[in-house]
Amino acid sequence: MAYFTASTDTAETNKKFAESLEVDYPILSDPDKKVAEAFGVVTAERQVPFRWTIYIGKSGKIVAIDKSVKTGSHGEDIAAKLKELGIEEAH
Repeated sequence: MAYFTASTDTAETNKKFAESLEVDYPILSDPDKKVAEAFGVVTAERQVPFRWTIYIGKSGKIVAIDKSVKTGSHGEDIAAKLKELGIEEAH
């Protein structure tokens, strides 16, 4: 299993943000918003990305989307969704 976050900020901004939080995962940069638009998290009406979690299976297809991310419980929510999807826990 791999996980990462994506942002419409520049790589430099994301690097500083990741360092400030000491995150252990990559933050991908999409400053031209092309990928964000393709996933529907940015639209012509809403240029600020929605905070969604998109689960992509080994086949490369989207298997689930969480459109109601709650930052306070999101780690637990992700773990529950992965279990629901039958994705094994990493050891």
